[in-house]
Amino acid sequence: MFLAELNIWNFRKYGCGEQDPGTSKVKPGLHLTFNAGLNLIVGENDSGKTAIIDTIKLILTTHSNDFIKLEYDDFHMPAGKTLEEDRTDTLEIQCLFRDIEPHEAKNFLEWLSIENDGEQQKYYLKVFLKGRRKGRRVFYDVKAGTDDEGSLMNSEARAMLKTTYLKPLRDAENELAPRKNSRLSHILDNHQAFDDKEAHYLIQAMEQANKAILNYFEGFDGEGHIEDQNGKQLLTQINTYLKEFTPFTSPLNSLFSITDLKLKTILEKLSLELSTNKSGLGSQNLLFIAVELLLLNRENYSGLKIALIEEIEAHIHPQAQLRLIEFLQRESENLGIQLILTTHSTVLASKVSLKNLILSNNAQCYSMDPASTLLEVGDYSFLERFLDSTKANLFFAKGVILVEGDAEHLLLPTIAEIIDRPLSKYGTSIVNVGSTAFLRYSKIFQRQDESKGKMSIPVAVVTDNDIKPSLYKSIDQEARTEVEINFEENRKRKIEYYSGQTVQAFVSPLWTLEYDLAVGGSLTKEFHRAVLYAKKIQGSDRYGLTDQKQQECDEEVESRFELWQQEGKDNNHIAFEIYQGIMLKKGNTVSKAIVAQCLAKILLEIPDREALKAKIVGDPNLKYIIEAIQYATGGTEGDA
Repeated sequence: MFLAELNIWNFRKYGCGEQDPGTSKVKPGLHLTFNAGLNLIVGENDSGKTAIIDTIKLILTTHSNDFIKLEYDDFHMPAGKTLEEDRTDTLEIQCLFRDIEPHEAKNFLEWLSIENDGEQQKYYLKVFLKGRRKGRRVFYDVKAGTDDEGSLMNSEARAMLKTTYLKPLRDAENELAPRKNSRLSHILDNHQAFDDKEAHYLIQAMEQANKAILNYFEGFDGEGHIEDQNGKQLLTQINTYLKEFTPFTSPLNSLFSITDLKLKTILEKLSLELSTNKSGLGSQNLLFIAVELLLLNRENYSGLKIALIEEIEAHIHPQAQLRLIEFLQRESENLGIQLILTTHSTVLASKVSLKNLILSNNAQCYSMDPASTLLEVGDYSFLERFLDSTKANLFFAKGVILVEGDAEHLLLPTIAEIIDRPLSKYGTSIVNVGSTAFLRYSKIFQRQDESKGKMSIPVAVVTDNDIKPSLYKSIDQEARTEVEINFEENRKRKIEYYSGQTVQAFVSPLWTLEYDLAVGGSLTKEFHRAVLYAKKIQGSDRYGLTDQKQQECDEEVESRFELWQQEGKDNNHIAFEIYQGIMLKKGNTVSKAIVAQCLAKILLEIPDREALKAKIVGDPNLKYIIEAIQYATGGTEGDA
């Protein structure tokens, strides 16, 4: 059996939906489906990941008996509301379990339901928590059953639904240390290796140890006096003091022992340590996770096998994260364990199969399984090959800009900063897809059934027009108009092709970003300098751009512009000569990435930032770049 569905009404960030006209019931604020194996919930901070884990814990409770109860603040406060009377009075959490085998069904006979699955009838179990409040006093029940009323589950049945839970800030060293009710002792006590509570080998071993301790402090070992009588003298002195403190009628006496002979008490004396002298937090966390997995791999256990792990990457470096997630994926498949994990790790988000991801965003969750997205089978295969940890940053962003090359990837953040839209401040990620395969990435954010909700993450696709302009030296006005029409038609076609739902395409009006920069006039000189700088840099790895080389480039720019003005060349001719004649010159091509890097540095060194901003914003050829940045950072309002 596994947790197949989770429905939430009015719990924390999650409110409730509209009334279903067919049933007159209110739709849940969150409806989430899970895989039977691995589920990785990703998303930015405060997106609702922890609330999902806590709802499951509230209903199922945990093997470690973590203290959790429904509280006043768990009741939903509608967005934009601040008054306490606006807080909801009721809430509900519903868990639906499917694929229940006969040996599991016997634990829940009173509460099971049957549904038709084609020609087969299958068991399912619906468990729900209904909470209500009167002022700040909170009341709730956990019930199960087919109808809305259900019936209370007894403690024996609920024990078979317990979950293994690892909290985000794990004190692994303390949890594995010897102490009363230690986590280690609880796990061991529930393992089949310690089923014999009366005559276990450890009880016998401790009994022998206690006898040896007692003999030492009594100074006699059953065969004769022990040579070292210090222990006897110490215990005699303690008991002499006790006699002075207590009445003659009820004197106190003491003796030394390691522990009493109850198995649980013995287990509480145990610690589990790594063989290395002093291990770090990461290694301790890996050990702790290994111990916790024992609870999910017990023989003859017919209860739910599910683990909830928050921020599994805590204290673990990237390579160890990869090994851990690979192992957990194998274990979930081999042992039938359901894993529901949360993470902020781009490493894990890129490693897990996309269909196992759940994107948490703005109090909604979006499964990445094939039935939910517009991604096709080939797209999933492609993304598993190329969605690396850098690109996986898109899962944690408030907005996304998809670009096709290094130049845009390097230059757009600089332009965004200049126009007072710094991408990091707005939580916007820029992702270089390295090609024009935008749809393979943008479809991640597009849903098959929009009626179930669209993502609220704005995704800007920035791409070139990719129509090479004619050399204007020998072109008449009529032909030039025809070329411009082709530019615009191709631009519209690309916008329509890439756009959909919250994905919006922004296409160059002419050829490429570099050509747009050169032809606009506002940054033509700066772009020319960047091309010449880059040419010097890529030809000299040892020395790079020296002051002398930079001065030579600056002088060349001024002289060329003076010559072009004398020759009466317009912006189109100048741009073509810079881009096609210098940057893309056959046999001596200049790296676009280095050009973009140089231009970004040049722009950031310009002291009059406001004048530069006005030039960029006022350049019609860069309008699509400005609009893309504004869209991905939340619209045209609210400048930083």
